[in-house]
Amino acid sequence: MILHSQQTGTGAPVLLLHGLLGSAKNLGVIARGLADRARVISIDLRNHGASLHNEAMDYPTMAADIMATMADLAIPKADIVGHSMGGKVAMRLALERPDLVGRLAVLDIAPARYRHGFADYLQAMRGIELSPALTRHEADTALSKAVPEAHFRAFLLNNLVLGESPHWRAALPEIAAAMSDILDWPAMDTQFDGPVLFLGGAKSTYIPGHEHTIAALFPHAQIEMIENASHWLHAEQPGLIVAMLRRFLFG
Repeated sequence: MILHSQQTGTGAPVLLLHGLLGSAKNLGVIARGLADRARVISIDLRNHGASLHNEAMDYPTMAADIMATMADLAIPKADIVGHSMGGKVAMRLALERPDLVGRLAVLDIAPARYRHGFADYLQAMRGIELSPALTRHEADTALSKAVPEAHFRAFLLNNLVLGESPHWRAALPEIAAAMSDILDWPAMDTQFDGPVLFLGGAKSTYIPGHEHTIAALFPHAQIEMIENASHWLHAEQPGLIVAMLRRFLFG
């Protein structure tokens, strides 16, 4: 599947891959921070943003989407930055097709299976009655019980399109059905020998405990934990994250 993308800047290509229930614009602070030195391509992964919907969401399939999109954009090789689910897609691509990846930066995720998913959030989102009269405030209120954090509700509601034909940009039924694959990490016995940077939030639990697995698959990986940041480290410490990515990608 060829994915929807948006581009900014000129130079060597850098692909940005967002996390679950996000979209290309969620990594806008990174795109803007790199655009003076690179051609930044922000991608909507399948079932997200303006990309097509499909029931398959395993990582081999999503990595194949990136291959097809790179070919369509005539990009023979790119540096890749991926957050959360997008980081897993990026890791799978680097391990399967190392010839397509220069430098790899992974934000707050590891090559591991996780137990906690977004099932409750998805159920709450799907439970909102969509009508032309629906307001964003009403949708926010409807989500507040299942999602008490206001900033996270705002993130989820970025997917909601209001108006005469209200709808969710994200393919909620397909994502819900594929949650087991999204949480999973299919075992691989290959390595990516290129430069890799893992950035994790010090308040997050996604990377700790998986350091040995990271080292086995990515022998040249650096791991840096960011103070005063959680899973959404690029939103909580944008200046620092951009500076670290610039140093890693551009030297």
